[in-house]
Amino acid sequence: MTMALLFRCINSAAVMLDKPAAHCGRRWHGLNRGRMKSSICIFSFFVGILWSAVLPSVNAQVNVTQEHNNLSRNGVYIDAGFTPSAAAGLTRDLNFDGTISGNVYAQPLYIEGGPNGPMIIAVTESNTVYGLNAATGTVIWQRTDIGPAVTSGLPCGNINPAGITGTPVVDLASRSLFFDALIDGATKKHFIYSLNVDTGATHSGWPVDVNATATYNGMTFDSLVQEERGALALVNGIVYVSYSGYNGDCGAYHGWVVGVDINNPSNVHAWATTAQKGGIWGHGGVASDGTNMFVVTGNTTGTGGTWGGGEAIIRLQAGPIWSGQPTDYWAPTNWLSLDNGDTDLGGVSATVIDVPGATPSQLVLALGKDHNAYLVNRNNLGGIAAPVAQGNNVSGATNRGTSAVSYHTSQGTYFAFHDDGNAISAFKVTPTNPPTIVNAWSVGQNGRGSPWVTTTDGTNSFIVWVAGVAGDQRLHAYNSDTGAVVYAGGGANELMSGTRQWNTGIVARGRIYFGADNKVYAFKLPSGTPTPTPTPTATATATPTATATATATPTATPTATATATATATSTPTPTPTLTPTVSPTPTATITPPPTATPTATPTATPRPTPTPRQMATPRPHPTLPPRP
Repeated sequence: MTMALLFRCINSAAVMLDKPAAHCGRRWHGLNRGRMKSSICIFSFFVGILWSAVLPSVNAQVNVTQEHNNLSRNGVYIDAGFTPSAAAGLTRDLNFDGTISGNVYAQPLYIEGGPNGPMIIAVTESNTVYGLNAATGTVIWQRTDIGPAVTSGLPCGNINPAGITGTPVVDLASRSLFFDALIDGATKKHFIYSLNVDTGATHSGWPVDVNATATYNGMTFDSLVQEERGALALVNGIVYVSYSGYNGDCGAYHGWVVGVDINNPSNVHAWATTAQKGGIWGHGGVASDGTNMFVVTGNTTGTGGTWGGGEAIIRLQAGPIWSGQPTDYWAPTNWLSLDNGDTDLGGVSATVIDVPGATPSQLVLALGKDHNAYLVNRNNLGGIAAPVAQGNNVSGATNRGTSAVSYHTSQGTYFAFHDDGNAISAFKVTPTNPPTIVNAWSVGQNGRGSPWVTTTDGTNSFIVWVAGVAGDQRLHAYNSDTGAVVYAGGGANELMSGTRQWNTGIVARGRIYFGADNKVYAFKLPSGTPTPTPTPTATATATPTATATATATPTATPTATATATATATSTPTPTPTLTPTVSPTPTATITPPPTATPTATPTATPRPTPTPRQMATPRPHPTLPPRP
């Protein structure tokens, strides 16, 4: 209905409704044509209102574009189907194929709105990238020609082959997928790629050679000693990639954050720790409040007692640019002792947390290998000082490599994490001045995964999920307030294989997807359980920074450049021949996509009443394992 017709209908309706009641009693043939039109307009007007109210909830897209679903890295997914009773009946979808090639440390992504229907994006350490049909798990497109992964020649490390480790990120406006790949050759190099998320074609001007473009304070990036574990972040048109060293702390590496303008990939900026080491190890990589970026660094060496960027929460402005002022970094007063003990503050990636009622309320969380939790004011980190709040011995074992979650229930604000000692724990942040950290619950659970959270509407039925990666290799779910078991892992069909440390699952359209070696697994709620489109998750409140300069969001879709045409053969997904020398603009080989089958989203039914809470199992306290 056009605006002109809408106003005509309103005016006609007003005239008709203003007539005396006697007019309404006249026989139908006595009404003139104008009044008939008015009646139709009134009917159409109210139908239009109802239709416009219904359509957004039915047609709204669901997309998981990044690590832990949000820039804050809170790990919260809103899906009305995940009531406690429905979650208890979760089963694996045995009809979902999900076959890929390579080891997987990265979280999968879920993307809608393209010509092939909903897709799962998965990447592997073999430098392979896949677009899978989200309903069937079959290949829509794949890239096997990115370049050879590194299998030898690194000074140390525990990932082999080493290719794509960090979770990619997608820009929906330009339909672009970004990831970092370590590629072998005469010189081993990290390349930052941009592909068309619907076809897999490499965008013009990409990839970016990090060795050739990233410099900071007289230092030049060296891929030979830099590992990329953390998830990529996309903030205001700049994609951010964080780097650490390899397992074993070998070589003269630094903690790096590299930023690339997605509209102009030749525009590259970087920041690095001044002192050697100080790696950014966490699976979540870069967190953000929508304006500033936050990373947590590990131990440094050779400082001579002068702090050089390690054992710290660092706040970066767009670029990345670091002011060097105490407002933009925080380190504990015992940072040198942590350095000397190889006890990284950055065992877990940063999590942005808002605590309504607390002073200050806008916080950022670090969980260290010293078993402690630290909360600082993200508007003024404070330099080398005491934190706003500190929780001592929040875990019975070390915390390293993972991501935490944060969520708000009617009982308060929580953060939760999985440590190295087979326990998942949750703590509450009090809404006080200043806030404090208090124990909520802890449950023994075999594995080393990063948790995630579901809620039916952003307010109710919060459930904390985790996979027993490198442990029992099953999904587990717990009541977010009490730790009571909601889902215990299922039966024989729900056992996964090849799960890797740090990894985490995603939630979309009533399903959980989890990436493992050579396979993406799909789990579904019981049949007949409706799963309407979830509402968007609220993001953290942006931190005001006077000197920050926002980069404009792209308004045009980058042009995909595919210089080779896939040759049709009897094999549906031909594998191209790799060239021994890495080219800065690898050729895309695209598999013709099959016709997607649209999947209808059923209508929501009222949410059942949650089951009564149960007491959580006490947390075990194993001894601290040595650093690998």
